[in-house]
Order: sequence, then structure tokens, then C-alpha cells
Amino acid sequence: MPRMGRLHIDGGYYHVMGRGLERRRIFSGNDDKEDFLERLGIGLTQTNCQCLAFAVMSNHYHLLIRVSNQPLSFLMSKLLSGYATQYNRRKNRSGYVFQNRYKSILCDADNYLLELIRYIHLNPLKATMVESIDALDRYRWTGHAGLIGKHIQRWHPRREVLKLFGRSRKTALNCYRNFIEEGVNATVDKDLSGGGLVRSYGGWESVKLLRKEHEVRIGDERILGDSDFVESVLRSDILKINKQTDWQKKGWDIERLAIRVCDYCDIKPVELLQKGRQNAVSTAKSLICFWAMNELGLSSTELVAYLGVSQPAISKATKRGADYSQCNALEFKDLMKQDELSY
Repeated sequence: MPRMGRLHIDGGYYHVMGRGLERRRIFSGNDDKEDFLERLGIGLTQTNCQCLAFAVMSNHYHLLIRVSNQPLSFLMSKLLSGYATQYNRRKNRSGYVFQNRYKSILCDADNYLLELIRYIHLNPLKATMVESIDALDRYRWTGHAGLIGKHIQRWHPRREVLKLFGRSRKTALNCYRNFIEEGVNATVDKDLSGGGLVRSYGGWESVKLLRKEHEVRIGDERILGDSDFVESVLRSDILKINKQTDWQKKGWDIERLAIRVCDYCDIKPVELLQKGRQNAVSTAKSLICFWAMNELGLSSTELVAYLGVSQPAISKATKRGADYSQCNALEFKDLMKQDELSY
């Protein structure tokens, strides 16, 4: 069964979850948790994302991420691959660390943001890793401790989170604390598993009659919200697909993209296959990877075959391409229009 594509909405809120291979411990000591959170902080800075809530357990993690204009994968791929590599070195082992891909659910912030913050921060208590709310206050590995002024992570936007609960710091802290305690005593948690459109229309069979092939493929379980929110997200995603289709109809493929980018970087296309890190060649590869995936909708597998490099190299190049285009105010459509005038 093919993997489902991930939804990207600029400024969207994502509940991100990942688990150790075969449910094994992947955060067995403080050094593991510190390494994970330090890498998370670095990634948040590099991608201009925010982490509003987090919980690091023994065999899994929960994050509530607000993305920027860069996809969530830019943050998570580097975080997880870097952590796994260092974890294997610390434990003198090899092989996979995480079980499958991480799960990410795009959330309707208006209706679910506070619930998710509480759900994530209460995870250690619900899992009986700590015995009481007082013990949770001292648990270093959630954003809860930081919000009440203990074990603060410098990258955690504490003020922004607390403002969701009140205007003044004192009021916000009291409201947040009461909200958390209400969650401790609650007997039934709200369903935060996604699938808002399925529930709204009364089941998957009804939904299939309403949705196009792409909408079915991408998977409604990745969205948490009511039917209006889910449908607006799907429309945005379809617009992205249509944009890619438009470029393809105009004759844009990997070959034509490479020729245009090489012309921009003043190199010959044959130089793309050379080894080394020459600035112009590296820039060209980065722009090709970034635009091929984000504008033409090509897969990393296609780029691996075309450029003759590894999957990790494609991921790094895509990130560099995004950074370069942003720093130089270089837009795909403007550069490509120059080529269309003489094509």
C-alpha cells in the first residue's frame, strides 16, 4: 500500500507522535531525553517553527508543532535521523530506532488547541510515569514544567502559550493549572485521533462518495477538526496539486527544470553528476531538489535516480534550496517565466 502524502498548511498546528521500534525504550536515560530536546530546539530555530507542547516518555514522544512556510518534514527528518544516529552511538548498536514514520495530525486550533496542550502535558501522569500532579510539576520532560516556571526550555514559547489562558501572567497560570487539574479528573478524553470529516458525514462509505481520488488517498485521519475545517484543508491541498499539474501541462519536468536552474547558476547540466561541493553546483542541486518536490510534485525517489545521490542527501539539499530561495527572494514562477519567453 503506498504511503499517504503529508498535508502542509502554512502556520498550521500539528500533533506529532512517534514510537520506538517494537515499542522498545528509546529514551531510557536523561542523556537521551536531553539530546532529543536539544535537537528539537535547534530544528525549531532553523525552520522557524514553534513547539507549544511536548512530552518525552520512555518509548514515545508527543509534540504540538506550529509550522512556518516550510513543511513539517524539514524539522522532523533532521531531528529523528540525527537522534537515531547519536542514540546508536551511545548504545553501541545499529539499525532502526523509531517504528515506521512519525504520525502527524493537522489540527483545528480554534477548537482543539487547548485540549491538545492538556492531553500532551498530562501524558506522563496518564501513563503512570508520575504519580500525581505535583510530581508532574517536577517532571523535566514536558512543557508543563516550563509553563509553571520549572525546567524551562529556551525555545518553548511559554508566554505565547500562557496568553491562551489569560491576559495577565497570574491569571493565565491559575487558569492553566485549573484546566490541567480538570483533565486529571476527567473520566473520558475528547477524541483527538483525527478523522473529522469521516465522523461528520457518518462513516467512511459516505465520505468516499463525496471525495475525489486524491482526497481519498491523502487520508482523513491526518486531520483533527469539524467538517468545515477538514474540507477547507483539503481544498488548500488540492490547490497545491493543481498548481503542480499546471506546471506539468506547460511542459515542465525534471530535465527542463535542471536546464533552467543550471543556466541560472552558470553551470552545465553535466556538472550536476560531479562529486564534490562546488558552490554553484551545490546551489543548483539544492534548487532543483526544492522546486522539483514543492512545485512540480516529484518524489525524492525520482530525484535520487536523476542526481545519483542518496535519500539523506536529497533531504539536505531540499532544505538548502528552501533557505537559498528565501534568502535571495527567488521565486520559482519568476525564474521559470524568464525561460518560457524563449522556450
